[in-house]
Amino acid sequence: MSSDSSKKRKPKVIRTDGGPQEGKRGKGDAEQDVRYYSEEGEVDLRDPIKDYELYRDTCQELQRLMAEIQELKTRGIKDNVRKRLSAGFPGGLLGFFSLAHIRLKKGRDQTHEAKQKVDAYHLQLQNLLYEVMHLQKEITKCLEFKSKHEEIELVSLEEFYREAPPEISRPSITLSEPHQQTLARLDWELEQRKRLAEKYKECLTSKEKILKEIEVKKEYLSSLQPRLNSIMQASLPVQEYLFMPFDQAHKQYETARHLPPPLYVLFVQASAYGQACDKKLVVAIEGSVEEAKALYKPPEDSQDDESDSDAEEEQTTKRRRPTLGVQLDDKRKEMLKRHPLYVTIDLKCKDENVLHLTFYYLMNLNVMTVKAKVTTALEMTTAISAGDLLSPDSLLNCLYPGDHGRRTPNPANQFQFDKVGIVTLSDYVAELGHPYLWVQKLGGLHFPKDQPQTQWGGDSPSCPQHTVTADNSLSASHMELTVKLLRSRLQSRLALHKQFASLGLAEDTHLYYMALIERGTGWVTCLPLTPTPKHSRAASGFSGISIPPGGPGDDVLCLLCSAKLQAAVVVNPGYSTLPPVFSLCLNWKGERTSSNDDNIRAMESEVNVHYKELWGPKPGSQLLTNQLQRLCMVLDVYLETEPHDPSVEGPKEFPQEKMCLRLVRGPMRLKPFKFNHPQGFFSHR
Repeated sequence: MSSDSSKKRKPKVIRTDGGPQEGKRGKGDAEQDVRYYSEEGEVDLRDPIKDYELYRDTCQELQRLMAEIQELKTRGIKDNVRKRLSAGFPGGLLGFFSLAHIRLKKGRDQTHEAKQKVDAYHLQLQNLLYEVMHLQKEITKCLEFKSKHEEIELVSLEEFYREAPPEISRPSITLSEPHQQTLARLDWELEQRKRLAEKYKECLTSKEKILKEIEVKKEYLSSLQPRLNSIMQASLPVQEYLFMPFDQAHKQYETARHLPPPLYVLFVQASAYGQACDKKLVVAIEGSVEEAKALYKPPEDSQDDESDSDAEEEQTTKRRRPTLGVQLDDKRKEMLKRHPLYVTIDLKCKDENVLHLTFYYLMNLNVMTVKAKVTTALEMTTAISAGDLLSPDSLLNCLYPGDHGRRTPNPANQFQFDKVGIVTLSDYVAELGHPYLWVQKLGGLHFPKDQPQTQWGGDSPSCPQHTVTADNSLSASHMELTVKLLRSRLQSRLALHKQFASLGLAEDTHLYYMALIERGTGWVTCLPLTPTPKHSRAASGFSGISIPPGGPGDDVLCLLCSAKLQAAVVVNPGYSTLPPVFSLCLNWKGERTSSNDDNIRAMESEVNVHYKELWGPKPGSQLLTNQLQRLCMVLDVYLETEPHDPSVEGPKEFPQEKMCLRLVRGPMRLKPFKFNHPQGFFSHR
């Protein structure tokens, strides 16, 4: 095929819609349209695979023909080329091209139609998904919808069917249909609220009537108060004459409102116990009420008033910053500050002796302290050895076992002391009083061993920040026993004081078997025993004698006899419930103690172990005197039963005057120290 023929060929115009063709259409165009439609119909009838195989064979034939023409050209034969080309050129090749183009167009049209269907389905899917999402939102709204009736607390079903009338409850319908049941319950709720609204109106009406009556009574009482005051003033002489101080008690109760909780509990419980069980117990409140009221005022009031004056002072004068020592002293004083009000209790005995107790409350430490003082009915002769018996510092020691009142019972106080440099509270006991454990219990305070108690007042005692809890039941459970112990302690100390005075200052001794006490020597005062590992230090002024075992609150006394008998006596604060303990040392023909002489040990046992024989009538206040009498008796027996030295001329130094059944017994040669009454002889135990 030449290039000229390809240029002269006109392009085919194919019309697919059957409409009029633009431009002029001749007979050839009509033939082409008919041919196109015939080929389009032929495409549907032909097999594409077979057409492909025919096309491939045609192309191979064309390649063979072109190869022959090329060979003829190389040979120079030109006459047969055109004939051979026209005769051998395959005429079906163009038809294959047309079929391929028609098939391609149909494939594109089918693809386009499929894409349109896919787009339509996708759009339909998106619409469905949107509808699903919308329905889900509506479902969620419905599920999350809360009706107002759900906030109403309806009565239970049992109560509803029991109390609601049948025309509202309708059991035949509501038991099977929950919706109708809820509606019925709401109707019953509405009915009940209508009834309550009517009742509320009636109550308001009655309230207004009562308020009017109250106003009338208030006016009457306001006019009655001045009359009552005048009557109370007129009845004061009668109250004093009949010993019925109603006005004074009323003032005390008004003052008690300003007490801190522990002191208030103590006041209430002590007053109640005094009125019910002990008429000789007198309770009173003392101190400054105005200062107590000022503790509850907010600090802002005072600061606003003083702000102007402080500003003026700062402008005129320059204040020096306090040193660290001054700051610590101020903090210590603030830490140990007492409440302005305090409670006093007076315990009167039958012999008109009085024990005065003053109870204080340390606001920042949340503990109570007590100070004691004794007032005797008669002037007592003070013995040299009995000077500390009625001392306020040691009078109440060990009222309960182990309670010395030297350490704070609140475990939280140690952390407070560390901040202000306080080593121990015992350095301030003389000023503040003793924080005994029984004092805390009387105030209703209880301190666990591992937990601190809530503090009163926080950092500033002028504004209480925390509430102190005081247990009334704890105070009531300890009140009776503590009062009995206090009165017993006072009586025993007074009795002990009389014994010391009679032994130490009497011109002539009338005690039984006391003739051996050296006149003029008397008692020797020793300091209270300080705790040592074994409580065995020598007494001051005595050689060879050791102090018997005792506690920190015990009193140590020493006795000197004519036969050089030294006796160290430990008197427990709980005398006479706890007996005194004797330790002896005899300086006669050598030094004899319980460690080197069995008879000295037996003498100590006679007064220490068998003290119950010497107790006497209850409460046993004469126990110490009886022990001293028995000590003198066994000393006489010891000296009189000693064998006489034949090498010494003259009479026996201590002639035997006591009747003894047997002088010595056993390998230890023990002497008869047991006194048999009323026979009057001595025997072995």
